[in-house]
Amino acid sequence: MDLLFPDTWKDYELLDSGGFEKLERFGQYITIRPEPQAVWDKIWTDEEWEKKAHVKFIPQSSSSGIWKKIKPMPDQWTLRYKTDNIDISFRLGLTSFKHVGIFPEQSVNWEYIADSIKKIKNPAPKFLNLFAYTGGASVVAKQAGADVLHVDSIKQVVTWARENMELSRQKDIRWIVEDAMTFVKREQKRGSKYQGIILDPPAFGHGPKGESWKLERDINEMIKIVCSLLDPKEHFFILNTYSLGFSAIILENLLRSNINKNTKLKFGELYIPSNSGNKLPLGIFARFCNC
Repeated sequence: MDLLFPDTWKDYELLDSGGFEKLERFGQYITIRPEPQAVWDKIWTDEEWEKKAHVKFIPQSSSSGIWKKIKPMPDQWTLRYKTDNIDISFRLGLTSFKHVGIFPEQSVNWEYIADSIKKIKNPAPKFLNLFAYTGGASVVAKQAGADVLHVDSIKQVVTWARENMELSRQKDIRWIVEDAMTFVKREQKRGSKYQGIILDPPAFGHGPKGESWKLERDINEMIKIVCSLLDPKEHFFILNTYSLGFSAIILENLLRSNINKNTKLKFGELYIPSNSGNKLPLGIFARFCNC
């Protein structure tokens, strides 16, 4: 089992975590946000956190809250991710549901996507991003040369992803506002095939027409359908989840029963090391490449 962490970010840092919170730097601005996995004590004091932070998220319910500004900062700003393979930009913002529009740990998957697309012999590989959020993986795949379909059930989030595409000087990503399960079932009936797919489902969710998603209930069916959409000649696939109590071995078992037994499957955990010295787990993954 692999443990992966991003080590190429210049504009992002996890400074410290603990006490069910995390202290992060996004560009020039530092945030304090809730983090249910940070069950340990902070290494730095509360006073040190408050001294460094520009803004802190204050929960008002289980799913929403408000931001308390400690120092002056805008409600929206931009962030760049640049490596030898990738150069993309994001519009970040202080949302009412604690997120700012990016999951930094996903950069390890972005690098895998960029590398895998370059290995595909098809001159115009098709890439599918399901539960696509603000489109980091979509923009990376487009920049690498893929024909990209971006599927998310929330129209406002798809609009946000379009902004990120434009900030990253890309174009012609195909945007689909639809329930992910409904979409893949239709693609299966059409006989559609993709050279690359990333699947990053939430624990719970709802489609635009009231469709219900529950990870434990629906992931097995979703994996069976999605694996049938992969080009049998050359393909790569990433499954990523963030759900307390969900094991990477579960992902391994789900995929083992749906892929060729000779496929080399990698699985494990994503985490971010903090400047203070602790490590914050931020999801599990499984992936494979036939390319």
